[in-house]
Amino acid sequence: MREDLREVRPQGHERRTQIDIVFEKVLSHVDAQIKSCPHCGAETRAPFPETFFGPLQYGSGIKAYVLNLLMAQMVSLQRVQQMIQTLIGQVISEATILKYVLQLHLSLERWEQMAIERILTHPAMHVDETSLRVEKHNHWIHVCSAGDITLKFVHEKRGLEAMTAIGIIPRYGGVIVHDCWASYLSYEHCRHGLCGAHLLRELTFIREANGYAWAGNMQRLLQQTCSRVTKRPRKRLTPREYETLQKHYRNILTRGGAGAPAHPGQAEWQTGSGRQIRCP
Repeated sequence: MREDLREVRPQGHERRTQIDIVFEKVLSHVDAQIKSCPHCGAETRAPFPETFFGPLQYGSGIKAYVLNLLMAQMVSLQRVQQMIQTLIGQVISEATILKYVLQLHLSLERWEQMAIERILTHPAMHVDETSLRVEKHNHWIHVCSAGDITLKFVHEKRGLEAMTAIGIIPRYGGVIVHDCWASYLSYEHCRHGLCGAHLLRELTFIREANGYAWAGNMQRLLQQTCSRVTKRPRKRLTPREYETLQKHYRNILTRGGAGAPAHPGQAEWQTGSGRQIRCP
C-alpha cells in the first residue's frame, strides 16, 4: 500500500555530495564599430578593451592553468602544449607560453625582493637543493624557506658558486637547517641545524641495516619532541624540558657508543670502486 507523504513533515535530512571539475572552453567576442565621417570621409574605429590587444588572445584562466602546470606541477613544455590543445582545440606556441613565464617573473620581481628581505630576518631558515633538467642539461633548484615564505632559484651549479650568486645565505645571520651538504657547512658566519627528516632517514637505515637499538630510541626521542613542540603556540620547549631533552640525548648516544663495534685498525682492508684499498 502506498501513502502520499507530501504533506507529512520530515523528521530529518540525509545529504549526499558530489564534487566535480568542469573544463569548458569559453569564447568572448568584442566588436568595435568602424565609421566614416560624412563630411571629410575620415575613417574612425572604436577602441577595444585593453585585454583585447590583438585579433586573438588567450584569457587569464588559460595563462594561470599553463603556469600552474609548468611551475607547480613541473610538466614539460611539450606536454603542456598537448594538454591545452586537448582542452581548447588550438596549439599555443612555445614562445607564447614562455612569455607567460616572463610576465609572471616581472610581476613578482618586487615581491621577490621584499620576500628576500623578510626571510633574512627569520631566526631559522631551511635550505635544500634538487636537480632539474633545463634544455637537456642538469641544473639545480635551490630552495630557501622560512615561515610562510618559500623561494626557489635555478642555477647551473649545486654548491658554493650557486649559493654565492643567489646571495641569501651569505647575508644570513641566523640558523640554516640543511641536510649536512658540505657547501652549507662552509659558511661559518651563521649557525647550523640538521634537517629532522634527514636525521630520521639515516637513523632508519642504521636501525634496519645494523639492528642498533640506540637508533630506534633516538628516532622516538626526536619524533616525540617534534610532536610536543608542534602542538604549542610558541613552538618551543621550556628551559627545563630542553635540559631533560639533552640528558636523554646524551644518554642514548652513550649507550649506543658502548654497544658499537670497535673502530677498524689501520691494517683493515676495505673495498671501494671495484678494487681493494688499504686504510691510511
